[in-house]
Amino acid sequence: MNSRHQYVELNDGRLIPGLGFGTYKPPEVPNSKTTEATKIAIETGYRHIDCAYAYQVEEEVGLAVRSKIADGTVKREDIFCTSKLWCTFHRPELVQSSLERSLKKFHFDYVDLYLIHYPFSMKAMEKCKDAGLAKSIGVSNFNRRQLEMILNKPGLKYKPVCNQVECHVYHNQRKLLDFCKSKNIVLVAYGALGTQRDKQWVDQSSPVLLDDPVLGALAKKHKRSPALIALRYQLQRGVVVLAQSLKENEIKENIQVFDFELTAEDMKELDGLNRNYRYLAAEFGADHPNYPFADEY
Repeated sequence: MNSRHQYVELNDGRLIPGLGFGTYKPPEVPNSKTTEATKIAIETGYRHIDCAYAYQVEEEVGLAVRSKIADGTVKREDIFCTSKLWCTFHRPELVQSSLERSLKKFHFDYVDLYLIHYPFSMKAMEKCKDAGLAKSIGVSNFNRRQLEMILNKPGLKYKPVCNQVECHVYHNQRKLLDFCKSKNIVLVAYGALGTQRDKQWVDQSSPVLLDDPVLGALAKKHKRSPALIALRYQLQRGVVVLAQSLKENEIKENIQVFDFELTAEDMKELDGLNRNYRYLAAEFGADHPNYPFADEY
């Protein structure tokens, strides 16, 4: 186990590293960049790799992980790898075959965590866990109502271990976080640095999160970057946080999130930045029965 990481215990007894390396990239960026960046991340000490079918880089992520296993940097059991079922495969009869297809791309026997966006896929997900194809199962972009739909489902065998949602200082998900904690479900934050501002998803006139003056002032106070302040904020709230970058210097910098601590006053100041602002409107889920995901926590 990598001592640089703080680990969070999931409700199935497994441990998830508190910092994850995100692998989404804009379509114009060559897939080979994902392989390079993931290798750097593993060499730097990241042990949690977050991927998805929709990112179209499962093959490249798997190549990076396998190369770092081959050169002795890590063993497979050292890596916590997440993938996600895409919306078009949520019919129960398609769930396991979709995961098997992803595993072939990774060249893995299992993923550590598999996530769904739709409540009605949970029974099929339980079968994937029983088959050993996914060590843990969870959900993504669920609000409280959707979580309750699963938790109250008769015959539920495995409670979701986590809920992965957009979460950052402008949209801190306080109510959803409190609810998840009350149910022993870990909140995983994507977009914690304000997203990559991909033009196909994000309004280019939206505020640049890392330019926020409060983040800047705290960065100066702690002699860290605004990105590290934004990441540390999540860790201290008990949130598992994802950080994405294709730049070697940023990948190496972001893992330094474990080397300092924010004060209670710092945390209160960051809490005050919340404006329930969502960068990702999630049009990709417009056919979701509970779209928009957003507004009820």
